[in-house]
Amino acid sequence: MAKILFLPGAGGSPDFWTPVAKLLPGAWPWHHFGWAGLGDQSHDPAVRGLDDIVAKVLAHMSEPADLVAQSMGGVVAARIAIERPDLVRRLVLCVTSGGVDMAGLGAADWRPAYRKSFPNAAEWITSSPAASDLPVERIAAPTLLIWGDADPISPVAVGRHLNVRIAGSRLEIVPGGDHDVAVTHAGEVAPLIRRWLSDPAR
Repeated sequence: MAKILFLPGAGGSPDFWTPVAKLLPGAWPWHHFGWAGLGDQSHDPAVRGLDDIVAKVLAHMSEPADLVAQSMGGVVAARIAIERPDLVRRLVLCVTSGGVDMAGLGAADWRPAYRKSFPNAAEWITSSPAASDLPVERIAAPTLLIWGDADPISPVAVGRHLNVRIAGSRLEIVPGGDHDVAVTHAGEVAPLIRRWLSDPAR
């Protein structure tokens, strides 16, 4: 079994994916990332933007791994899958927010509420321009897309858009799920991830 790297969104907490991880087989190896300076996490002067986060994840990838990513973490995971396909065995993108025309697909602006919730978060996370459109067609890893149907930050239209552009991807929609669907609906999300990562046919 490949190591699973859990990537949170802009909330930055390494605990974000814990509810899901607890429902996966205990023998599966995994690592939970946190993002310095985001959410309530301590700051690190070496982390000045998304490029530094991508570099930190890549520094942990000496062999192919499975990437399970939420929201902004999905942009990190997609970039790695595009730039280093040799290092990504399988990919799970959950309510990814970025790398596509979010506003054009009906997404609400998350920045004001984020800054109110996390006033001490690094300035770059809300002042940086929106992530440019990623060439997601180049993603070769088998990709599972998980969306909630009640998410204003990354609406289902974003998942459907990626489903069309990423060859062989599968979109799963969780009824009632919002942007924290992996936490609030862990009991539904975990089996989807377990089947995707363990299916020998993929």
